[in-house]
Amino acid sequence: MKFKGFMMIVRAPFLLLALILGFLGASIAWYESREFGGNFNLGYAFLAGFGLIVAHISVNVWNEYFDYRSKIDLKTQKTPFSGGSGALPSGMVTPKQALWLGIINLIIIIPIGVFFTVVTGWLLLPLLVVAIGCIMLYTPFILKMGYPESAAGLGLGILPILGAYFIHTSEYTISALIASIPSGILVHNLLLLNEFPDVEADRTANRHTLPMTIGKKKTAIFYSVMMAVVYLWIIATVLSGDMPVFTLLGLLTFPLAFSAIEGAFKYDDISKFVPAQAKNVFVVLLTQLLIGIGFILGGVF
Repeated sequence: MKFKGFMMIVRAPFLLLALILGFLGASIAWYESREFGGNFNLGYAFLAGFGLIVAHISVNVWNEYFDYRSKIDLKTQKTPFSGGSGALPSGMVTPKQALWLGIINLIIIIPIGVFFTVVTGWLLLPLLVVAIGCIMLYTPFILKMGYPESAAGLGLGILPILGAYFIHTSEYTISALIASIPSGILVHNLLLLNEFPDVEADRTANRHTLPMTIGKKKTAIFYSVMMAVVYLWIIATVLSGDMPVFTLLGLLTFPLAFSAIEGAFKYDDISKFVPAQAKNVFVVLLTQLLIGIGFILGGVF
C-alpha cells in the first residue's frame, strides 16, 4: 500500500474530528477537577486521544471497504466531503489491504480499552462495546435500518466524549452528558449533509438514510432545526449553570452555520452545495473546539 493510498483511505483530514472529541472530553474532566476537585491524568488524555484516532480510522476504512464491496463507490457523485476517497476504485489500495487495515486498527483499540477498563472501572466496558458495534455494524447493517445518522451522532459524537471524560473520573455524570449533546448533534449533521449527493447510489444498496426516506427538502429543514438546537443548547446550559460562561465561544460559528443552512437548500446545484458541505465541516470542528476552550478558560478563571 502506497502512502498516498493510505492517507486517502483513512481520510486523514477528517481525523481532526477525533482529536477535537478527545480534547473536549478531557477539557470537561479538567474543568470539573478544578472546580469540584478530582483526578485528571494528562497521560490518559493523550492515550485516549490516540485511541479515538485509531477508532476513527477504523470507521473510515470499514466504510470504504464495504462501500467498495457493494459497488456504491462506482456510482456516487464525488465531492471533497462525500462519495468515498476513491482509494479502492483507483487501485491505490486493494480490498485485502483495506480489510487488514481495518482489522489491525481494531486490534490496536482492544488493549487500550482493556487498559482503561482495568484502571478506571468496568463501567467503561459497555460504552466500548457499543462504540465497537457502531464501527463494525454501521455500513453493513445500521445504514439499512432507518435513521442511521442517530447512530453516528451517538458513536462518533456523544460516546467518545463520555469515554474521554470517564477515564479521569471513573463515572458518567449528567454534566458530562449535557456537554456532549452539541457534539452528538453536530456529528449527526456532519453525516446528514454529506449524504445528499449519495442518495441515488445509496438506494441501489438498500440503504435508508434520512434524505432517502423523507426527501432532501424535509431533510434540509431537519438539518436546519438541529443546527439551531446546538446554539440554543449552549445558551440554555450556560444560563442554567451546567456549562461555564466561556463555552458561549461556541456561538461564534453561528454565522458560518447560517450560511451552511442556506446552502443545504441548494442540493440540486452541486456547485453551490459543496461550499455548504465545507462550511458544515468547519462548523462541526470549530464549535466543538471552542466549547472545549471554553471549559479550559472556565477552569482557569
